[in-house]
Amino acid sequence: MQQLPVYKVDAFTSELFGGNPAAVCPLEQWLPDALMQQLASENNLSETVFFVQENGHYHIRWFTPATEVKLCGHATLATAHILYTELGYTKDEILFNSLSGILKVTSPEPGTYTLDFPAMPPDAITYIPTAMLEALGVAPCPVYKTNMDFMVVLPSQEAVESLAPDFKLLATVGGRGVIVTAKGNEADFVSRCFYPQSGIDEDPVTGSAHTIMVPYWAAFLNKTKMKAIQVSKRRGYLDVELSGNRVLMSGSGVTYLKGTYIVAL
Repeated sequence: MQQLPVYKVDAFTSELFGGNPAAVCPLEQWLPDALMQQLASENNLSETVFFVQENGHYHIRWFTPATEVKLCGHATLATAHILYTELGYTKDEILFNSLSGILKVTSPEPGTYTLDFPAMPPDAITYIPTAMLEALGVAPCPVYKTNMDFMVVLPSQEAVESLAPDFKLLATVGGRGVIVTAKGNEADFVSRCFYPQSGIDEDPVTGSAHTIMVPYWAAFLNKTKMKAIQVSKRRGYLDVELSGNRVLMSGSGVTYLKGTYIVAL
């Protein structure tokens, strides 16, 4: 049996029990893929993140309860939070090697972290899966897509907040998931994110989804710096910026748990 440290962090929030929780597991060497997936399934959080130090940076991988994913914002922020607050990291910048390339995280002030991720502008589509609008319970509306997610634009924040999707039907539409967004009342834009295809009905706060929404809203609102709220039950708050072909997302993290995995290797 081997003991491995694990932390649980609420990301994109300054308050415990807000934002999006992620389990963070630092490793000296990689575990078997099947074991990492089993740990993520056992945690039953939207993401469990594993990372290994290599060649002056960190290699990072993210797992939902059902699958490994190519990009995750809140779990990356949670990892940076643990590196700075628990593992003695002191440099100005953290570099993570990932399936989405090199990702950068800085801490402009204690407790605040800025993610530097690739922008993924969505493309408008004309063929809209009927099951998607039916599952969301909305009338025909603008729909966009990237190689990961669909993005549905609704007319108001209230329309986003009132959604009660049929997740079983929504899981049939393909892609990683469905983002629903609208102009906000107290922020530039709001969103909710649904990923039943990936084992998560609703993700509380989704950094990777903002790499899709930020280019769209920057063009629509004609501004590069914006405030965003993911209006899930737990709520998440992000300061975002479109910087060339990159999206900068800033938020806070709160440590909820420190523990130990006991696993057979």
